[in-house]
Amino acid sequence: MAIAVTDENADAVMAPEAINLLSHFSIEVTPRTAAKVEDFRALLPAGTRVYVAHIEGTPIDDMVATARRLTSEGFAPMPHIPARGIADVSTLDTWIGRYSEEAGVEQALLLGGGYARPAGDLDSVTSMLETGLFDRYGFNRLHVAGHPEGNRDIDRDGGTINVDAALRSKHEYAQRTDAKMAVVTQFAFDAKPVIAWAERIFANGIDLPIHLGIAGPTKLQTLIKFAISCGVGPSLSILQKRALDFRKLLVPFEPTDLVNEIEAYCATHPQSRIEQCHLFPLGGIAASATWANARAQNGLATAI
Repeated sequence: MAIAVTDENADAVMAPEAINLLSHFSIEVTPRTAAKVEDFRALLPAGTRVYVAHIEGTPIDDMVATARRLTSEGFAPMPHIPARGIADVSTLDTWIGRYSEEAGVEQALLLGGGYARPAGDLDSVTSMLETGLFDRYGFNRLHVAGHPEGNRDIDRDGGTINVDAALRSKHEYAQRTDAKMAVVTQFAFDAKPVIAWAERIFANGIDLPIHLGIAGPTKLQTLIKFAISCGVGPSLSILQKRALDFRKLLVPFEPTDLVNEIEAYCATHPQSRIEQCHLFPLGGIAASATWANARAQNGLATAI
């Protein structure tokens, strides 16, 4: 509810609506990390969307089993499906069919995949969409990746031409089909490039909902390692500056400042397509879930 700000010499003024991007957060696991969790119901709100990351070399049996377990515990599994890791259309058909029939899955995160070479003819998200298999199996929600700070695996010159074209083609697919599509971003540490990217793609006609990727609480040294390996760009300087403060090295990093800034922006820019947060639990699922649950329940009032 909007908050009224009054002054004895002025009429009441309505402040911007408070925003809580963690009220419906999603989180990511791998089959290996999921196996260490005794019961997800002790950590996450019922119905939470849980992405199941498909790390290169992970057997599809393990992926399906993890998705099936999450469904049975009352969650909404969203497996990663990496185009470049799939041998052929028949294999894709088998994967989607197993997710649907054995685990009750109705949604997926579609990725090109960070493989050096494609395993077969499927080399992009667009090539998977063109098979029509997701629609055939009733997958009603398809998420795709967003790169607020670019992706040098796709645009080696550091630009955005290729990532922009890829996102545009996915947006066009969503427009001509019934697919509920959203963009989940790589994690970042600085609000400025995220906001600039969100405004730029919106100005270019891409109005898909955006789920902001954030790194969950973890040791700063661990976070810097992941950030470098994942190609996080300009906002990495935020961590590097933090590393210079010895006192901050002694406590886990939390994405609180980033979320505060994005929520404040969304409160004053209601047209923003940034809708919620997606957690990368780099410091462990329990730590990220605890932080996110607390934030979801006690989110800051960002009306200013």
